[in-house]
Amino acid sequence: MILVLGMSAASATSAPRGSIEAFIDSVMPASGVPGLAYAVVADGDVASAGARGVITLGGDTAITPDTPFVIGSISKSMTALAVMQLVEAGTLDLDTELAQVLDGFSGRPAGAITIRQLLSHTSGFSTQQGNAPHPDATGATEDLARAVDRLAAVAPAHEPGATWEYSNANYAILGRVIEVVSGQAYQTYVTTHILEPVGMNHSFVADGATHASMATGHRPWFGTKRPVSDRTTDRATAPQGGIVASANDLARYLGMMMNGEDDVLSAEGKALMMRPASAVSPNYGFGWYLDPGAGVVWHDGVSVGSETLATLLPAQKTAVIVLVNGGGGIGFGETVHLRVGISDRALGLGYDSAGNAWSRKALFVLLVVLPFVYVLGMIKVWVDRARVRATSGALGVFGLWFPLFTTGAAAWVLIGLVPSLYGTQIGSLIAFVPDFGWALVASGVTGVLLTGFRLGVAYTGRSRPA
Repeated sequence: MILVLGMSAASATSAPRGSIEAFIDSVMPASGVPGLAYAVVADGDVASAGARGVITLGGDTAITPDTPFVIGSISKSMTALAVMQLVEAGTLDLDTELAQVLDGFSGRPAGAITIRQLLSHTSGFSTQQGNAPHPDATGATEDLARAVDRLAAVAPAHEPGATWEYSNANYAILGRVIEVVSGQAYQTYVTTHILEPVGMNHSFVADGATHASMATGHRPWFGTKRPVSDRTTDRATAPQGGIVASANDLARYLGMMMNGEDDVLSAEGKALMMRPASAVSPNYGFGWYLDPGAGVVWHDGVSVGSETLATLLPAQKTAVIVLVNGGGGIGFGETVHLRVGISDRALGLGYDSAGNAWSRKALFVLLVVLPFVYVLGMIKVWVDRARVRATSGALGVFGLWFPLFTTGAAAWVLIGLVPSLYGTQIGSLIAFVPDFGWALVASGVTGVLLTGFRLGVAYTGRSRPA
């Protein structure tokens, strides 16, 4: 699930913290998130930070700028940074093909994909392929290797290098490349080569365990937010979305990316990461989205129950990180306005983050109401059963059977096509947005049940000819 951020630079000056706090006061209640944390970078250093709310809804542990959140796809920038470290160390080349690094890809359709193509999402793997269910997490070190072995058997949806399409598959594979080339587990490598050198003392990589210090994720549920019951971190998804970090730590990380110094990576290497990767990838570098005209570098993160946004103006050495422990709903309880609004005020970016949610609200309400309409339809069919059973003739039979095909097609659209538009399957959609996902299922299923019930009533209980 990707947030498309159409920003334009209006000013390089950071807004006062007070304006951010006032904005949070006005917008946070409508988002329904239990808590948030943010930090602002100015001239490469952490200039200000703030936090609101609690780690878990109903609890009393307050969120602080040092509270770790699952940062979602912002993790990709750290995976890309780790890959670039290996490139600069001479143990990996950007144009190395996968089959040369990972034996499982030898002779496979994805074997010719290069490291550069994985970094820039031009490998040919689709969004849906990257969001496909992976093997059940066991917490073992081998979880990532098992997930990537499954991807080795998948034929990319497009010719490598021909098109850009965001896919988690790319960064899962890169995580495994890091393990094989470095000889260390992904968690160990990122901790020792990125988190510790940057001073990210309140951050860690998903390790298959549960951490009480983490902000609990909360998923949308019909106008409310419910805490995620399983807080176990997942090793297999760590490279594409499983790093856990605090706002203050991420501010230090963003400052490092913009400092123009040779430290965890050369200044030239950092700049390369934040430039268009190729003509096929004009708005994505290595682990970062780009708006070259506005000079904006950014990435969002969407995890189960948590959403994040990092935005940088490298030329001004200013940046902001926003973390919320609530997943955005559809039309109701959305977090985009909150996250982008804080970023806008911190960096002076001219972006209307409010947008128009009425169409999404109308869609959500329709999907919630529709199953009840279908149930009322079943009641009406039963009340009018004598008339339904009296249906005869070719036109009458057509009228009985045709709705079964139309509601079946509608069910396919709701349960199959709509999730694919989000680049996922209905099960994953339910995991991230359970109220919307179950509303899709209920609307599709009850529509078919109504027409099936009507057919059952029509062909049972009829008087037999004497």
